[in-house]
Parts: sequence; structure tokens; C-alpha cells
Amino acid sequence: MASDTDPLPSGAFYEYTAIVEIATSPDGERVAFVATESDGSEDERRRSVFVAPTDGSEEPYRLTRASDAGSPKWSPDGAKLAITAAREQDTELAVEPSENDADNEDSDEGADGKGGNGGGDDGPKNQVWAFDLVRGGDARQITDRSEGVTGFDWGPDGERIVVAAPDQTDEEEEYQDQVEEDGPIEVERLQHKVNGSGWTDTVTTYLFVVDVESRETTRLDRANDGEIGSRRPLAPAWSPDGDRIAFTAFLGENSDDTMALDLYTIRPDGTGRERLTDGERRLQGPTWSPDGDRIAFVGGDPANWYIPTEVFVADAASGEDHSVSSSLDRTVAWGGGPQWIDDGTLVTLIADEGNSSPVRLDADADNPAWIAPWQGEDRAIRALDLDDDGERAAVVVSDPSAADVYGLDVADFEVTDDPLDRVTTANEGLLDGGQVPEFERVAWENGDGIEIEGLVYLPSDFDPEDPEPRPVVASVHGGPMSYDAPAFDFDFPFWTSRGYIVLRTNYRGSTSYGREFSERLRGTRGEKEVDDVVSGVDHLVERGWIDDSRAFLTGFSYGGITTAATVTSTDRFAAAAAEHGIYDFYSVFGTDDNHNWHEDEFGLPWENVETYRELSSLTDVGEVDTPLLVTAGERDWRCPPTQAEQLYVSVKKQGVESKLVIYQDEHHNVGDPDRAIHRIEELAAWFDDHDPGTE
Repeated sequence: MASDTDPLPSGAFYEYTAIVEIATSPDGERVAFVATESDGSEDERRRSVFVAPTDGSEEPYRLTRASDAGSPKWSPDGAKLAITAAREQDTELAVEPSENDADNEDSDEGADGKGGNGGGDDGPKNQVWAFDLVRGGDARQITDRSEGVTGFDWGPDGERIVVAAPDQTDEEEEYQDQVEEDGPIEVERLQHKVNGSGWTDTVTTYLFVVDVESRETTRLDRANDGEIGSRRPLAPAWSPDGDRIAFTAFLGENSDDTMALDLYTIRPDGTGRERLTDGERRLQGPTWSPDGDRIAFVGGDPANWYIPTEVFVADAASGEDHSVSSSLDRTVAWGGGPQWIDDGTLVTLIADEGNSSPVRLDADADNPAWIAPWQGEDRAIRALDLDDDGERAAVVVSDPSAADVYGLDVADFEVTDDPLDRVTTANEGLLDGGQVPEFERVAWENGDGIEIEGLVYLPSDFDPEDPEPRPVVASVHGGPMSYDAPAFDFDFPFWTSRGYIVLRTNYRGSTSYGREFSERLRGTRGEKEVDDVVSGVDHLVERGWIDDSRAFLTGFSYGGITTAATVTSTDRFAAAAAEHGIYDFYSVFGTDDNHNWHEDEFGLPWENVETYRELSSLTDVGEVDTPLLVTAGERDWRCPPTQAEQLYVSVKKQGVESKLVIYQDEHHNVGDPDRAIHRIEELAAWFDDHDPGTE
């Protein structure tokens, strides 16, 4: 039976907005946020910056439109908002006459001598720009780095910023020019390529202190004098007193052969570099306490990503640190870095049993406390940012009907009644009432007797108490070190408005249920997670929710790996779609950018040939009878398209109905709107063509 609602058109994706970053002003009265939007005329997804009052009293005000922008950071006095943006060079720089050509005001020669966009032949690079929100007007360009910037922070005086940026030597610049002119690519690094970035080089990222008014720039050579060509950001954070800058780096040998990062501090003049940690963790998000005595950060095992990450607090002078969240046995949520309420108290987002929720942390002891009783189980807090006094917060709250920015007082995190002031209505009008999915959590025992949880999105006209069976799309999350939480996502109403139930299984390996649950998948592939997904479908059949003959399976990235493994072991599904996955772990080693991860879990392929073969769905591809759609990104170096080709040809060779779709110019994710629309339409057509219930 089809749903009574009108199906959500695939073309509505052009109207779909996702909020991805927030920054609360120092006084807590405003919030800047970044939203991804589609530009239909250019067929691009772009990140735009908006500002709004945190009490929701006014509509958000758009600051950027034409160029990709992000990373909003308020100046300490709240008068300016700095962002990173890849846009044409500031006219103030572009027309500035040189000493030798004072009359040539029409020259488009940029300050770096490479043309008006400051980014060479590849177009504009990410630079730091600042809006003066008191005086108004367009943003003013602060940096002019030839390779762009990768991160920045304001100094406490508001007169300087610290930026992380690659800095080429003359020899490296000559090599880059050679590559851009279709010359040979020459690599001597172990990490020879990175998804989304391309072939690696030896260019080192340094810290630079930049005067906001004059743009005068000083490189801090000692900040990164040992990490050649690192793909990892330095994440600079300026101390409240202005005396030191914290950053993360690995300054040992063989940086391509580890994911470890250390915490360092350095003076703004480039002297006095100090290492605070011992090289045994991967670190992110260093954040100074208000008094500048301590630094909080997120730390995790550099090799074993199944182990939950924790919040650590380090003494800024001695470097002695301790975990303040380990007793939870829960990982820090994506985007959930610690925020200081005061010198002794922090708040962060923790992933807990298929949700992302705030926790209050004691900076002196491992004594965490869950807060926000108003949150409930059907919505997740996806982002959190506090003002400078720790009194007002902005959050992004997501549920199956919407994902928006809200403001609230920090004291109200403890109340029972909903304290949120809605700031945005990002997707208002996208869905009509009948297209909004219903939501339920379900749990079942898998074949090993272990309880597994799933999130179920239901058509709005479906009655769980008096069900009429529907078709199901079992949609498997990636990672696997990830988890599903209640979410507003375009795919869910697309399916439920067409009468499908969507099952999202938090299979073994998912990271919001503690270390023991997560590590059950470590070193294995294709059995445990397959059992968890298939037993979840069987559970919904037993409840009378879904039609046994109309079950469909898909998954992206690790979800694609699981999809392929499933169809080699069962004919349970009427059709399946393996999206952007890995199907032969032996041949993928060295052709993707995850060699460290694979070595940690499975050893080296030439030393463990049988292990790699047993892990690969291609080894058992002769068992596949399920009609299979296989997709890949042409430039995906996380899960290379050759993997999709191997799976497709192997299935097709046996006469199994199959189809291969390659998205040109796409990396691991599908970002282009037209291609994203094509993807969802292709899945729908594949399932519809193989649906026993469709005439």
C-alpha cells in the first residue's frame, strides 16, 4: 500500500538547507551560523553565513551568498565577525598600486603576483575575511595566502589573528606550477593522496600572526618545523591573556604513519614552544579556560578509533592532564568539543545510545552529569556554543521534522520544561504535514542474543498499533565508528512520503553504546553488522510493520561495505544498492587513503593474505543473487571507484541484474545538487523496478 501523502519531489533537494556550524557572540545576544544551500543556476552546494539574535526576535540576516564560506568567529568585543571564504580578492588589495606602477590602478595583479583572486590558476582559495557589524558594509580581506588558510583564531586584543596556512618554498611552488601544467606528479610521502585534496606534496602548514588593520604577517617557524606536508589542521587557539597560542601537531618522524597529535603552546612572537602531551593520542579542539590556566581538548586513541574519545583538561604550564569524561564510557559527539562555563566547569556533547546530548563536566575530576532533561529521545543536539561568560548558549537541535538553531540560557539546561528560543526555520515549507515522518526507537536481539537498537522513520499515515505492512528501506550508516541519532535528513521524508519505512540500525561497531559494544566489530567484517541489520528487518516483519517480500537495502561508505557483505550471505532483500564502498580489502590497500586504519585492524596484507581475503565481499561474490546497484565517485580516494567496478563486473559476469553508476568529478560524498538528486532518483527507480508489490 502506498502512502496517502504526496511524495516529496526529488527536485525539492534544491530547497533543502542544512545548518553545519554555529558561533555565539561574546555577549550571548547573537549567533552566527553556516548553512549549506543549493545554487540551482550554478548547480552547486554552497555554505553561507547568517547572523541572528539568540532570542529569536528577528529573522536571520544573510552575510554571504555567492562564495563558499564558513568557520565564523566573533572578535572579542563582538564588533566584528571573521569567516573563511573562497571569494574574489578584496578590491582594496586588487587595485592597490605597487611602488613601481603607481599609476596602474586598473591592474588585476594581486599581492602575491598571481592575479586578482590570490589563489593562482585554480581560482580563489580560502582566506580570512572580517565583517564590521557596527559600521556595516562588505567583508574586508585579512589574509592573502597563496594556498589559502586552514584555520584561525582571534587574539584577545581583537587587533591580531593567528592563522594556519600552507607556505610553499620556491622549489615547491615550481613543482606545483609543473603539476598544474599537466606535468608529472612526483610523490615520496607514505600518505601519497587524500580524498578531497588530491595527491600530497611536501608543503608545510605554519602558524602566522596577522595584524588585522595593516595585514602585516609574521610566520612562527617553530610552530611546525617538523611536520612536512601534514593533512592535519594546527587548530590554533589564542590564550585569554594573549601570551600564548595553543595548537595541535605531530612533530616526530614518519608523521604519515600515525594519526597521533600533540598539544603545544607557543608565544605570539614565535618563541618558547612547549609540548604539553606525550604523543599517545589524537587531539582536537583545544580550548582555553577563562583564566588561561588550563586547556581542554578531545583526545582519542590514534590507531583504535573504536575506543570512545574523551574530554581531557591539561595544565597550561606543566602539561599534566586528566580525563574528565572517561567514567561515562561514551564517545564525544561529532562537533561536540568542550566549552567552558567557568574556570571549573565545562559542557560538551556526548554520544549516548543513538543520540547526542549535553553533559556537564568538572574540570578537576571525572565527575560528569547528564543535563537537559527537556531533550527527550526523539531529538538530538548537533552543535553547541557558549558566550564568553558561560551564561548564554546557541544549539542546533535536530529531529525528524526539522533541524534548526535555538538559543537558551546555560542555567536552563537543567530545567524540565523546554527552554529553547527558536532562531531559525531553515526548511519551513519544504515538507507539508503529511510528508513529515513519524519516529520510533526499536530494539531487538540479534543472532548472538545481543540487544541492538534501531531508529525507525515511519510514513505519517502509518499506525504502529494497527499496522498495514509497508515496504522497508534498510539504510546502513557509514563509519563504522559512527552512530545514528534522530535527524532531519532529506532522504527520510523522501522515502516515507512514498510509503516506505526507513530502518537505521546502530549495529555493533557503532560508537554511542560504549567501548565493549563498539570494539565487537574490530578486526572483523561482514558477519556481525550483517546479522544486526538483517535481524532488525526480521524484527519489524514480526511486528507486522513491513512486508516480508518488499525489503530493500542500501548504505553509503561503510554502509556500502555492509550492503555488499549482506547480499553475499543472504537473499533476504528484493534489491540492494551498495554506495561508495570497499569490496576487496586486499586490492584497496595503498589505493585509498586509509592504510593506517586497515593496518591497525587487519595487519599488513602481504603478511595476512587470508585475513584480507576473508574480510572482502568480493571473495564470496559468487553467492550474490540479489539485483544490485553499485555507485561510486569518480575521484573518491577514500573508497576508490575501482572497488565499485570490481563488484559490478563480478556480479554482472554471473548474469545477476546489476547496474554501475559513476558520479564524475565527485569525491567520497556526492555534493553537486544535480548528482545528489540523480542518486536518490536512481535508488528509487531501482527499488521500484524490483518491488514485488509494484504492478
